[in-house]
Amino acid sequence: MVTRRNLIQALGLGGTGLLTGVARAQHDGHDPTAASKAMPQPPNVQRHAHGYVPVRTLNGWTLPYTMKDGVKEFHLVAEEVEHEFAPGCVARCWGYNGTTPGPTLEAVEGDRVRIYVTNRLQEHTTIHWHGLLLPSGMDGVGGLNQPHIQPGETYVYEFTLRQHGTHMYHPHADEMVQMAVGMMGLFIIHPKEPEPIDRDYCFLLHNWALHPGTYRPDPSIMVDFDLWTFNSKVFPAIEPLVARSGERVRIRMGNLSMWNHPIHLHGVQFDVTGGDGGRWPQARWRSEVTEIVGVGQMRDIEFTAVPGDWAFHCHMSHHTMNAMGHGVPNTIGVDQSGVERTIRSMLPGYMAMGEAGMAEHQEHTDSGHMRGPENTLPMMMGKGPHGNLEMGGMFTVVKVRDDLAPGDYRDPGWYRNPKGTQAWRVSSDAAFGKPVRRQPYGTPTTAPAMPETPATDHSKHGG
Repeated sequence: MVTRRNLIQALGLGGTGLLTGVARAQHDGHDPTAASKAMPQPPNVQRHAHGYVPVRTLNGWTLPYTMKDGVKEFHLVAEEVEHEFAPGCVARCWGYNGTTPGPTLEAVEGDRVRIYVTNRLQEHTTIHWHGLLLPSGMDGVGGLNQPHIQPGETYVYEFTLRQHGTHMYHPHADEMVQMAVGMMGLFIIHPKEPEPIDRDYCFLLHNWALHPGTYRPDPSIMVDFDLWTFNSKVFPAIEPLVARSGERVRIRMGNLSMWNHPIHLHGVQFDVTGGDGGRWPQARWRSEVTEIVGVGQMRDIEFTAVPGDWAFHCHMSHHTMNAMGHGVPNTIGVDQSGVERTIRSMLPGYMAMGEAGMAEHQEHTDSGHMRGPENTLPMMMGKGPHGNLEMGGMFTVVKVRDDLAPGDYRDPGWYRNPKGTQAWRVSSDAAFGKPVRRQPYGTPTTAPAMPETPATDHSKHGG
């Protein structure tokens, strides 16, 4: 109980924004096309020489390549890395080229690629190119398609990219351990013809068992994970996704965790436009606000950005918390009078909490009254412009502004809601108004007295 209650902290930011005609049209349920023609259009998007918009990996990077005899050469190094999930929590993980996840590989359909893989781990490994169409001997399953890459060895994979889409790479050797401790990365293949995309984001979903006070992820855990990450980061360390009003935004998501994740975006209805097989024909697109990304799957979503700060997160509520405890007694509604004094005689610093819920946890850790185990993040973190966000794990914010330049990914701060577009307090009296309520189940009732005046016919009002 003490461990779970000791897990809360906070961060903060600030900013501005305006509401455009496109945003108003979309939120009113109208087709925004006419409105977008009337508003100033952003300058041309900054594209690669081939014509595509370079992908932006959340909290990550894209691996440079060199051209040699018409072949794009990449070099990956499998190695142990020191990784920070968020300030205050560092672990010894495994990854590629100094990071987990490893750097994103980015190329174009039709490219010939040559990928060197050097193993600096203390055990053998391989790399499987998840979802790619290639010769069997390049598929990377140790013992089946190739010998294992032993410590100190370098192998080379070479093949022609015969498809486009969002793909992954990860080991197919001692997979339970190597993936659990962070070995994975993204492989983005752009189509030959440029796509109508203005901003292109990508990240991997993963889970970790970093027990309180420890420094190495536990690969033996099957369900009781305590950290849930976008690209091996937890909120509030996950970067925001930034866009300009009216831009077409794509978010590519891959799932190499042990759970399926219903990813939910506030503020828009997005189109699910692709998966492991690339960008789907438009006839297959579907409109959603939440999309389940299954284990081992890729999903692409696209939307037209509307101004505001919009939450973007997994909708499994425990996946938006850090350092989750398990098997903790439920103290909601329990009178804990005197309990704190008694327990403090055995456990100095103990605080009785949870009687009315867990919202007080972040307040206590922010104030410094509660400290958790070493190298362990608080359960709920983050500050917004109006108070504690009480989040963690798989949570970040999509920040859309009218005045961002193409290619500008800097955090614009918090959104300033135009007058009349933000909820406000009308009373501090719990007895305010006359809300219609039903009797609780099991409450004795008595027959009401016959009314002296005709009763209202609620059927006319939908009652």
